Amino acid sequence: MDTHNTAPTQFAEAGGIRFAYRRFGTSERTPIVFFQHFMGNLDDHDPALSDGFAADREVILFNNTGVASTSGLVPDTIEQMAADAAGFIEALGLAKVDLLGHSMGGLVAQQLAIQRPDLVRRLVLVGTGPRGGERIGETPPQTAALFGMTYPRQQDMWLPILFAPTDTSQKLGREYVDRIVARRDRDSPFSEQSVLAQRTAIRAYGAAKDPAYRILKSITAPVLVVNGTDDTIIATINSYILQQFLPNAQLVLYPDASHGAHFQYPDLFLKHARLFLDEQ
Repeated sequence: MDTHNTAPTQFAEAGGIRFAYRRFGTSERTPIVFFQHFMGNLDDHDPALSDGFAADREVILFNNTGVASTSGLVPDTIEQMAADAAGFIEALGLAKVDLLGHSMGGLVAQQLAIQRPDLVRRLVLVGTGPRGGERIGETPPQTAALFGMTYPRQQDMWLPILFAPTDTSQKLGREYVDRIVARRDRDSPFSEQSVLAQRTAIRAYGAAKDPAYRILKSITAPVLVVNGTDDTIIATINSYILQQFLPNAQLVLYPDASHGAHFQYPDLFLKHARLFLDEQ
């Protein structure tokens, strides 16, 4: 059976876009589709998580429109990203899926649940927030600069972005980076157009204020919200907002953790997420 590091990259056509994806695991339960963070491609997903979920369900990793090995140009709205993702899911012949969205991917996953509730059974949202949430898209210059840093091993850029500055968090962060560089056949690089369009989309979503968060009430699927206690990219307060205003949401916060809390605690996150997803 294929794993995160051996599953071949495949392609599916939808709406004139050639979507790159990797699919592995078993078909015992509803498939889970991973929605990637800002500047992430197929190789930035954590094998500890995808292989963990694949033990008893099918895992689908994909690049949305214009990202890395998927054709086209990245849309500059979260709404269009969600529409494109729906087209990809339907191109695979899937009628119902679970979604795991991290950061920007969590924005897209929420929007997909709003636009196409018929496709979504359950959602796991990590390090993300609602439309019009607190300071979403308002990244301070010193934080924004982290995404443009260069390193001998470029994947080390994620250490100050996804993990807390403590020794314990950084150690676990290095273990995450070791995991994501293990695959030999790598995805295509991320383009400058992708960076600019994704930034525009995130800023617009954050600027679309909804003071009473009424839009969240339209997401009727059960939701598990996960974050670290001090997310420096999408402030942790946004996780509280999601839990408070979504009709059916649970919240889990991990200590000494930042934007990539699920990468820091993969075993614990798997336990919590699988318990949630396995509920009937």
